[in-house]
Amino acid sequence: MATKTLLIVAHAPSPNTKKLAQAAYDGGNHPDIDIKVILKSPQDTQPEDVLAADALLLGTTENLAYMAGLTKDFFDRCYYPVLEEKQGMPFALYIRAGHDGTGTKNAMKTITTGLRWEWIQEALILQGSWQDEFTKQVEELAMTLAAGIEAGIY
Repeated sequence: MATKTLLIVAHAPSPNTKKLAQAAYDGGNHPDIDIKVILKSPQDTQPEDVLAADALLLGTTENLAYMAGLTKDFFDRCYYPVLEEKQGMPFALYIRAGHDGTGTKNAMKTITTGLRWEWIQEALILQGSWQDEFTKQVEELAMTLAAGIEAGIY
């Protein structure tokens, strides 16, 4: 059986969001899970990367009650090229939000509904001041998605 691929697209403009991206990568690469994990920034992710993936984990900051501009740019470039071929793709989201996260979550629901992607769980919103626990939560989210695609659950 061909190895499945988890694509992690993570906007990581700060040291703490870099920790989250690394935690996602580490969770997807758990030693008991046999999949390929690719970590990319939104600006470096192309439609071909999404087309080659079996699942996608997206990490973004919330800026001005909306997703980061580079995250929006990722969707602007990739939406139509992947629309038909990636319907039903398993998807998960984490949002680093200083305050709320709702605006970003709602925008993501709209975009992914249009893409017909399948959320594996509600958005993980990492709210308020930085907590070291955030990295563990993101690692567990990535591990869940990776294990699920490996097992064929998603």
